[in-house]
Amino acid sequence: MASLQYGTGMRLIECVRLRVMDIDFGYSQIVIYQGKGKKDRIAPLPDKLVDSLKVHLEKVRQLHDKDLAEGYGEVFLPGALAKKYPNAAKQWRWQYAFPSGKLSIDPETGITRRHHLHESTVRKALSNAVRNAGIVKRVTTHTLRHSFATHLLSDGYDIRTVQELLGHADVSTTMIYTHVLNRGGRGVRSPLDEVTMRDD
Repeated sequence: MASLQYGTGMRLIECVRLRVMDIDFGYSQIVIYQGKGKKDRIAPLPDKLVDSLKVHLEKVRQLHDKDLAEGYGEVFLPGALAKKYPNAAKQWRWQYAFPSGKLSIDPETGITRRHHLHESTVRKALSNAVRNAGIVKRVTTHTLRHSFATHLLSDGYDIRTVQELLGHADVSTTMIYTHVLNRGGRGVRSPLDEVTMRDD
C-alpha cells in the first residue's frame, strides 16, 4: 500500500477505500472516486506493482469467497447505491482491495460486513519500516504523496499534470512542490563547495 501511494500520489484514505473495480490492469490506471472535494480522478498504475497486486487480489478473492460461503460477503456501498443495486454489496468488483482482517457489525444496520483496512494499520507499518531503516527524518504516509509530486516535477512533468494527478482544485496548492526544482538553501551552492582544496 505504501508503494501504491508513492506510485500514484493517492492519499491514505483514498488507498484504503479502493474497490477491486477501481484497479484497471487493462489501461494501467487506478480510478479514484470521490476523493477530496468529492472529485474523481485517474492515477497511473505502476508497472512494478502489477504482479504483486494481482497476487494480492487473488488472496482477497479467496477471502471473499470464504465469507460468501459462510453467509457473509457484503461490503458497504456509498450513497443510494445499496438501494439501487441491492445485490451489488456481495459482488466481487465492489469489494475493498485492502480489506480488514476481521468482519465487523455495522452499528446502523446490524449487518455483518468486511470493512476496509484501518488507516492506523498502514501508519504503524510505515512507522516501523522507517525506524528499522534508521531514517531520522519525519516520515508519514503523506510523505509518499509529497515524494510522488516532487519526483514527477524533478523528472520534468509540468505543474498542471501534477495538479491533475494529485486532485488539487487550485494550482497554487501544487506549487508548494516546486521547491524540488531548487536545491537546498534556496538553490544556492555554498562557496565552500566551489573552493578547490589544496594540500598544505
